[in-house]
Amino acid sequence: MSGAVTPRDVAAGLSPVQRAQLIYAQARSEMSQRLWQAALGDDEGDRSRSRAQAAELLGFGGQDCRHSCAVGGPMIAALSSPPVPQEPETPPPVPLVPLAAVSAATSTPPSVAGAGLGPNAALAPALNAAAERTGLAPSALAAIIDAEAGKHRDGRWNTHSRNPRSSAAGLGQFLAGTWLDLAARPGSWLAQRVREAGLTDGAGRVLPQARARVLAMRYDPVASIESIADFARGNLDRLARSGAAIGAGEEGQARAAYLAHHLGLGDALTFLRGGIGEGRARVLLAAQIGSDAAARRIAASGSAAAAHREWLGSYITRKIRPDRYAL
Repeated sequence: MSGAVTPRDVAAGLSPVQRAQLIYAQARSEMSQRLWQAALGDDEGDRSRSRAQAAELLGFGGQDCRHSCAVGGPMIAALSSPPVPQEPETPPPVPLVPLAAVSAATSTPPSVAGAGLGPNAALAPALNAAAERTGLAPSALAAIIDAEAGKHRDGRWNTHSRNPRSSAAGLGQFLAGTWLDLAARPGSWLAQRVREAGLTDGAGRVLPQARARVLAMRYDPVASIESIADFARGNLDRLARSGAAIGAGEEGQARAAYLAHHLGLGDALTFLRGGIGEGRARVLLAAQIGSDAAARRIAASGSAAAAHREWLGSYITRKIRPDRYAL
């Protein structure tokens, strides 16, 4: 496991001007998200991307993100000159779930702009390439990104999405530590690229002085999509080897991959093997929607485990819909 990475580590590889731009963008993001929450009120909680994110999203089962498409160009450049996150056209709102969420069985998913990828059609080559390489459905990868990334006003996924409450960044909202671990994972797309660029030591770990550059690669859409695919493939394989029931078809694949992407493999396995206990469920729910909203849901449901399952099941039913993306 790589050591903890702080904002100072990320900023170390940037020029003074780039650091100033990054600090300004993060400050703007924090302020806009506070205003967003104030406008909505505390009946809806912020979706913090902690490890405890999507525990019971599957609703069926146990706890502990060469193509010729234009978006591929920045990839290698990111290794020698890390991209600085550009301020999005509009601050990405934190995805929220209404307090009075409809049940997972009856909720109607919101529509997306047009058929298939709509305004994100430019990313189709990257999604197809990553899906073909890992044996996953491209629509499943698209569904995960749609649930993870912030969006511009026109519905385009914001490749520079940031969560000011954690180190999560990019289309896959990878935490810094998770991204560095993936960069050291043998066989991963990211590991191959950083190794070819000379950014790893003899054991395949990212060099300390290269961490900022590697972390900046989360903002490259191709790197993020390929890494979402590798992360999903690894988690699905481990879930299957553990005997977990992950459902059939693209929807089952997408939901199981999303579960592990947010919770981490350990929490996902605990959920699939029988459910999350009261104490853990209470912590997870509060992390997702805030302590006040969590307390109200727990009181209404009679238990933290039931409240957490209901909230997360509703969110997954609405958001993880690979059938909406015809690639």
